Amino acid sequence: MRSLIPGVAWLVSGVALANPQGPANASLSGGVGSLLQLLLGLLLVLGLIFAMAWLLRRVQQITPRGGQVIRLLSSQALGPRERLLLVQVGEEQLLLGLTAGRITPLHVLKTPVSLPDHQPATPEFAQRLMEALGRVPKDQS
Repeated sequence: MRSLIPGVAWLVSGVALANPQGPANASLSGGVGSLLQLLLGLLLVLGLIFAMAWLLRRVQQITPRGGQVIRLLSSQALGPRERLLLVQVGEEQLLLGLTAGRITPLHVLKTPVSLPDHQPATPEFAQRLMEALGRVPKDQS
């Protein structure tokens, strides 16, 4: 924003210097002046829009996200628009049914489900994927 102010001042001084002959050329310079004024106003509005978007992103990054009380533990698709969700709220776990128009609590778990940590993909995953796709790896042909 601060870098815009010297640029705008430079353009305004250029407009004042563009009409050294005074009122003799007023009709020609009046049209150019109004066009330049319109362009400056447009640039100012666009600059404000970009400044506000930048400020909004900065403010959203400041909000703490690590201390959330509600966490999504697992999700399973049942169809194109239906899902099962395992959600933890505090110490309690809930099984929810999610459809296009509604969220339905299905079950409150008495004992929390412990989820295994993510394990990295093994080389046999690629082999299984090739088999599922119906392709045979080149080293086994």
